[in-house]
Amino acid sequence: MAAKTPATPPSAVATFERSLDELEQLVQKMEKGEQSLDESLLAYERGVALYRQCQTALEQAELRVRLLSDPGRPESAEDFPGDVG
Repeated sequence: MAAKTPATPPSAVATFERSLDELEQLVQKMEKGEQSLDESLLAYERGVALYRQCQTALEQAELRVRLLSDPGRPESAEDFPGDVG
């Protein structure tokens, strides 16, 4: 019998893309207006959680780019165009 290898966790990019896809599907479903109030609230809660996951993944990606740009002083890196706050 072959030994099982532990499953590797999905990459941050894969997680981001999966979350974004699910969020887009949720929005499309909610825009149809065919859900009950309870279903809409649950979908909204899930959407907020997905949005936060995506935002965190983007912040981590930005930090990685900053570290690659200047590993000694990532705080001195300039903001990307379009950054707010």
